[in-house]
Amino acid sequence: MEFIHEKERIYQTDESGTVIAEVTFPVKDGVAVINHTFVDDSLRGQGIAGQLVQAAAEQILQDGNKIRATCPYAVTWFEKHKEYALV
Repeated sequence: MEFIHEKERIYQTDESGTVIAEVTFPVKDGVAVINHTFVDDSLRGQGIAGQLVQAAAEQILQDGNKIRATCPYAVTWFEKHKEYALV
């Protein structure tokens, strides 16, 4: 799945433009907080949420920021992926 990357958001839409997958990570003082992950029911069970969080982590680090997670899904994802350091 090809995601659309913005400064503090990565997402995907369906053919009608409706958001079907999204992760948001506002940045303040060099720390990006992954605070929201959403995957439409039609995509559940396909690993899309994990792909979104990983893409966000990589973008955050590439931009030179540190990562924090408050979204429950992202917190659990980072517990399983220790290669991405949290602040």
